[in-house]
Amino acid sequence: MILRLLLAAVFIAIAGAAMAHPHVWITMRSDVLVGPDGAVTGIRHHWAFDDMFSVFALQGTEAKEKGKYTREELAPLAKVNIESLKEYDYFTDASADGKKVELGEPADYWLDYSDSILTLNFTLPVKTPVKAKELTFAIYDPTIFIDFEFDKKDPAKFVGGAKCKMDVVYPREMTYAEGKALSDIPADAPNLTMAWGVKFANKLLVHCP
Repeated sequence: MILRLLLAAVFIAIAGAAMAHPHVWITMRSDVLVGPDGAVTGIRHHWAFDDMFSVFALQGTEAKEKGKYTREELAPLAKVNIESLKEYDYFTDASADGKKVELGEPADYWLDYSDSILTLNFTLPVKTPVKAKELTFAIYDPTIFIDFEFDKKDPAKFVGGAKCKMDVVYPREMTYAEGKALSDIPADAPNLTMAWGVKFANKLLVHCP
């Protein structure tokens, strides 16, 4: 199943063709995983979907207790999410001192449900643990079909690597002209001409000794 087609169907069904890009909003927290030697070994994402997507995505998912879902009950939906994200490299790029870092497929994944919000959790391992003056993780959708935003209070933290330091870089605001151009794209049309989401990437800059 192709993720963007799925999400487009979700939001066309909910809001009609008047809805413009982006279609889905994700508030995220990230854990940067660091080994005892100070090498970064991966990143663990926690992506909380907006309430409209959460409601639609849960349609057809059975639960023993109404309004509550266990991880086991959500496992098939989590599998669909992860398999769909693979086509887009999990919307995560990594680089060390300007050179691309290869990330592996999710080492683990699950969905949580709380306060009417679905949260997708998954870990992307670094294929080869890396030390660098500056390791960058950039999270974004190139076409801004999905809007990513770090949680303002708890955007990111280290798991291990007490000597490492991290800077959280938030994207700049869109200009009026950029926002207008994006909003003019119909809800049922892909954004193929304005693939400049990298300009609005959320970034983690990691410095380890």
